[in-house]
Formats: sequence, C-alpha cells, structure tokens
Amino acid sequence: MSTSTVPSSSEASPSLLAGSVEQPTFGEAVGNYVSKVRGGDMGSLPAILALVVLLAVFVILKPATFPSIGNIANLFQQGAVVVTIAMGLVFVLLLGEIDLSAGFTSGACGAVLATGLVVYHWSWYVALLAALVTGLVIGTLLGTLVARVGIPSFIITLAAFLALQGVVLLIIGSGGNISITDPVILALQNKNVPPLLGWALGIIAVLAYAGSSLRTWQLRRQRGLLAAPLGMVVIKMVALGVVVLGMVAILNQERSLNPLRASIIGVPIVVPLIVVLALGLGFVLTRTAFGRHIYAVGGNAEATRRAGINVKMVRTACFMICSTMAAVAGVLAASRATSVDPNAGGSNVLLYAVGAAVIGGTSLFGGKGRIIDALIGGAVIAVIDNGMALLGYSPGVKYVVTGGVLAAAAAVDAISRRRASASGRG
Repeated sequence: MSTSTVPSSSEASPSLLAGSVEQPTFGEAVGNYVSKVRGGDMGSLPAILALVVLLAVFVILKPATFPSIGNIANLFQQGAVVVTIAMGLVFVLLLGEIDLSAGFTSGACGAVLATGLVVYHWSWYVALLAALVTGLVIGTLLGTLVARVGIPSFIITLAAFLALQGVVLLIIGSGGNISITDPVILALQNKNVPPLLGWALGIIAVLAYAGSSLRTWQLRRQRGLLAAPLGMVVIKMVALGVVVLGMVAILNQERSLNPLRASIIGVPIVVPLIVVLALGLGFVLTRTAFGRHIYAVGGNAEATRRAGINVKMVRTACFMICSTMAAVAGVLAASRATSVDPNAGGSNVLLYAVGAAVIGGTSLFGGKGRIIDALIGGAVIAVIDNGMALLGYSPGVKYVVTGGVLAAAAAVDAISRRRASASGRG
C-alpha cells in the first residue's frame, strides 16, 4: 500500500513510545486490510486478480503452448521493454504528470547506441553510456520545462514525442536499419544466466527480502509503531520464495527443440537486470527522503513547497529518472530485435507502458503508486499480448482487449479515490 504523505516525526527517528501502540493480531490485520479494500484502497489487488484470471484462461485455451517453458521465458523477454519504461513512468505519474515521449525517447537512445556501435565503432560500454546520457539529457530538458518554465507536461512531452520521432528518422534514415552484432548488448535479451548462478541469485533475492522484511518489522515494533503480525510477514516471505525459486526451477529446464545442436537453459539475463532496477527504484521511493518528497508533491504540491521541500527539483528529477529508464528500455529493445529501425520506440510501446503502470495500480491523479505496480501491470500486458497471439487473434483484437483492460483500471482508480475520500482515507 502506498501513501501520499510524508511520514510523521515518530517514523523518522527512534521513538520513546516503544510498546505504547497495541499491535494487531493476525485476524485483526486481515480485518483491517479488508476494511481498507472496502474503503477504496485496493492497491494492486485488481491487477493481481486480473493476472490470475488471464493466466487461467490462456492455460485452459492453450494448454500445450502457453504454459510451456519456452513461452514462459519468452514472456519475460517480451515484457522487459514495457516494464522498464513503466517503472520510470511511475515516478512521473506519482507527481500527477505524464510523459508521452517515453516511447520515442527509448527509440532515440537505441538509435544512439546502434550508431555508436556500428558507425563509430565504439566499445559497448561507451555506446551504452552515450545512450543513457542521451536519456538523462532529454529528461533534464523536459523536467526543466515543466518544473521551472511551467509548460504542462502533456503539451511539452507531446512536442517531444513528435521531435524525438524525427530524431530517430534523422539518425537511422527513413528506410534504414542498423544491425547490432556486439555480443554483450545482444546477450541482454538473448542469453541466459548459468543454472547454478540462477539458483544463487534466486536464493540471495529471497534471503535479502526476508532479512529486510524482518528488520523492518523489528524496527517498527521497537519504535512503538504499528507493525504487521509476524505470521503475515512470514507468509509473504514464503510466498515470494515459492514464486522466485519455483520460477528458477522452471527456467533452468531445457527448452530447446534440438538440445543436441543448441541448448537453451537458464534464467534470461534480462530477468535479474529488471529485478535489480526494480529493487533500486523501489528503495528510492520507499526508503529515502527523496522518495517521500515525491509522494508529498503528488499529494499536495503547495503544502510540500511550504514545508520547505524543493518541489521544482523533485519534478525535474522524476522526469530525469523516467527518461533514463526509457533509455535502458531502448537498449533492451535493440538487444531483443538485434537492430534499430526508424520505428524504434513507436507503435504501441508508450501506450503499453502507461497502461502497465496504471493497470498495476499507479494513480493517474498522483500521490499513489509503487514500482511493483509496473511489474504487475507489465505482466498483465505481456500475458494479454502473448496469449491472444497464440490464440491467433489479430492485432486489432489485442488492442481492443488491452484498451478495455486499461479503461477498467482507470475506472477502478477513479472509483477507489471517490470511495477513499468518502470514507475519510483519501
């Protein structure tokens, strides 16, 4: 559950009131959660339920192909670009703003990467750095124009949408295509982690989550703050462990049609990369003062300014993060396609990325959202796109269904805010 307010002083420093708050029992905690859901604070619950339903439907309709190991790996690789852009968009949406240029920002940065590698023969790390810096510069410019000049984000990012589309055409050429052969860049979306390393990374991730959860639970109790019952914390840890280690076990199985000629085994490299990015961005939002300032600006910018927080800096930084994440997505897109063409970053990339963030639970009104929303929403988008393609539906049908899901998510967000306001939680 996210919040749109800055934590109180009792949360910012150790309290002398340890033990003064009566901790809820497991049953009370469940009851409180149900009350919050009824009051409109549903978080990612609708998206999770939708994902479960979609998975069940496609498994029933395509039992031989949809749940296959090869298709599961493909889902991760297919959704990586959308999820990466969506994670950056969460920062902008938390402010109540929008970045319509994120798709073509990824395309422009991918074009910079490809040009550096192929035309100028740069090393992969120099070309990668150039692509990331390009994204950072674009974000800095957009953030400055929004925060300091006062141009509405919808207008300026729409202008950037058009301009960056032109930049891609100028770099690549209207009928051009730059093929990428660098093995490091190609490995990001086309190679896999060795099985033993995959197990090690999975176990480390589970242990790190468990340690962080227990530490947070302990600190909250020591400071006299409300903490979830230990049983609920343990259930979350076990559930995460089952999902993560179960997925590692599945992906470590052979999925090549001809293993004697070419073996395909292991977790795709892009998966731990996305996890690292998600953990880093999640840490920024939930464990830093800057993250609390983002929620505060999204909740009430004027009150935040009067509290002494540099609202302009926060706005600019969020656009910088968004465009830099779009640059990362551009690199991943170039790696998956093994080339960059004039359509890079176009088509449905932006719409799917915005849809992923909103479907996952990030509010279009600002002040409410988490990085995990982008992951869950991206999974919903990827499952719809993949499952309907396996069923043989045309792109038109897929767009209609995806648009319907996005409209439903926006409706749930609006209704939730109204119910939360009526119940005094807004």
